[in-house]
Amino acid sequence: MDKTNHVETLAVHAGRAVDPTTRAISPPIELSTTFERGADGSFPSGFSYARTDNPGRRSLEECIATLEGGGRAFCFASGSAAVTATLTLLRPGEHLLAPAECYHGTLSQIRTLFAPHGIEVTLYEARGAAEIEALWRPNTRLVWVESPSNPLLGIADIAELARLARAHGARLAVDSTFATPLAQRPLDLGADLAVHSTTKYFGGHSDVTGGAVIVRDAELAQALAQIQVLGGAVPSPFDCWLIRRSIATLPCRFRAQCENAGRVARYLAGSVAVERVFYPGLPSHPGHALASRQMKYFGAIVSFCVPGGAREALATAARLELFTRATSLGGVESLVEHRASIEGPATRTPQNLLRLSIGLEHADDLVADLAQALASG
Repeated sequence: MDKTNHVETLAVHAGRAVDPTTRAISPPIELSTTFERGADGSFPSGFSYARTDNPGRRSLEECIATLEGGGRAFCFASGSAAVTATLTLLRPGEHLLAPAECYHGTLSQIRTLFAPHGIEVTLYEARGAAEIEALWRPNTRLVWVESPSNPLLGIADIAELARLARAHGARLAVDSTFATPLAQRPLDLGADLAVHSTTKYFGGHSDVTGGAVIVRDAELAQALAQIQVLGGAVPSPFDCWLIRRSIATLPCRFRAQCENAGRVARYLAGSVAVERVFYPGLPSHPGHALASRQMKYFGAIVSFCVPGGAREALATAARLELFTRATSLGGVESLVEHRASIEGPATRTPQNLLRLSIGLEHADDLVADLAQALASG
């Protein structure tokens, strides 16, 4: 597949071909766990065992790698498994720099699975490269970035952090789930690893979990291939089929969701019933200028604070009719979530904050629903 093709074309065709046996346009789901060897002991089909590789997974990985601008993609059973695979690249005694503001599941992994096993960790507050460099240690080997961040939509300068990591012999990993390759491609900006929860926009229909890590470096690819096969946290053939099928509409879905999110964010920013809005597409957002340079679209997540605390935020969410109260994001339906109650007592998220995942409903209907919920408070 020619990587110079437009993203809409790549989303339909990359890693996908007419089935050579049946000439089926829709690729089959290969459920077999094992594949016949040749008489000489080889594997003429290129497949040996489902955990090692599968036709559907190969198709999905080729597609995601192409969308991210080349290299190799490694798919996993969930976004958390993709994060685990990335952090497993670290060895005991090595140092990880990670943002204090990011997905709470990632922080839980770092604290629970990696720090007790000898990985040194520093959680940084700042997003500026100079301030992060001040936290550097001789054994720093990986910088973790989430941009836009969850749930405050903070924007990190990926290119500047990539230069910093490279200058110190470390690697930069970017969780780009909120952006998708439609909005930004971290590898093009100098990052070493791009990480996604494919549960979200790639799947896009709230019916499948998955994760992916994309790299261009051959040494990293070899290490991730080993982690994927030996760790075994691979997606099922059906999961791969669902995600690959959904990617064909990703450009259309994501653009429409981003447009809706901009409309919603502008409405919330002008509402007297709203205390603060977090959306990088708003000029008032502290990362707006950087996001304008770094991203093609501003994403489809909007967070906002209502006056009061958790009680008022939860009451506002309960009054919404089109927004479903549920965890996750990226699906065709709009969701609302009180993040602080999900993250627990140690949360840094404001108690009066609600996070919206904007779907494909008409923007006027979403705004009207928010207006009635806010007016009833």
